Amino acid sequence: FLAQGHGAKGDNIYEFQIEFLEPVEPKPVCRVTQRQLNITVQKKESNWWERLTKQEKRPLFLAPDFDRWLDESDAEMELKEKEEEKINKMKIESRVPKDPFKHLKKGYLIMYNLVQFLGFSWIFVNMTVRLFILGKSFYDTFHTIADMMYFCQTLALMEIVNSLIGLVRSPLIPAVMQIFGRNFILFVVLGSLEEMQSKPVVFFIFYFWSITEVFRYPYYMLSCIGIEWKPLTWLRYTTWIPLYPLGGLAEAVCIVQSIPIFSETGKFSLGLPNPLNVTIQFSFLLQIYLIALFLGIFVNFRHLYKQRKQHLGPKKRKMK
Repeated sequence: FLAQGHGAKGDNIYEFQIEFLEPVEPKPVCRVTQRQLNITVQKKESNWWERLTKQEKRPLFLAPDFDRWLDESDAEMELKEKEEEKINKMKIESRVPKDPFKHLKKGYLIMYNLVQFLGFSWIFVNMTVRLFILGKSFYDTFHTIADMMYFCQTLALMEIVNSLIGLVRSPLIPAVMQIFGRNFILFVVLGSLEEMQSKPVVFFIFYFWSITEVFRYPYYMLSCIGIEWKPLTWLRYTTWIPLYPLGGLAEAVCIVQSIPIFSETGKFSLGLPNPLNVTIQFSFLLQIYLIALFLGIFVNFRHLYKQRKQHLGPKKRKMK
């Protein structure tokens, strides 16, 4: 050991040499604190030493740390515990059935999240460039973006399938509520009414959806390969706080604007046969859907809040 340090007598060179009783690992682990320098030297073989150095007489500058001292019986017990722990770990691993399709499933999830990320990124970038750089209006959003949104939201149905078959651990109910809610707005309300397709609210719906997914899908994609990027994790579990309520509000405005159109045209209304001669207006069902929409936002908000606490909250230390 050789080092320069500042002690009671000023700056000095401190050096010593220890010849251990048996071979040790050539690279010790060093840790410097404000109080001292800790150097951990590992034995090459975990066995009991009668003494530390080859010379029988202990050097005067060496003193044992009795908080870490082990006698022969303690050392044997520690080795035995480590061996038992290793054997138990091997037994547990052998009990877990090996999945022959593990890599195939992982590859599918990576590709799915990558395709969705690219799709929603295209939507987000396209809308941003068209509005803020080219100065295009809100009114042509549906006609320029709808095809890609149709593709992404249709593909999103696979998330329900993935949850049903246990491919992912995501809870089923929040996924069903979000995906079917979005697809109802996209395919039924916007897709079936030309009058709704040119309204500015379409821009806000598509924009809020795309921003959320631009952070969500790359987070899941990296999780598939065991990588966690902390800024992305923070964005994934933080951006939804303003975006989900804003997206829900935009969807609610869309429903409210479509109710008079459905009432006037009678589209999707159900007429019951005589003698009842009653017609169930689709606009009435939309009013009920508004209540379900805000209920779904509350369920998803609660679910995501729990996830945020789990991923970004303070970590609990395990007590030995």
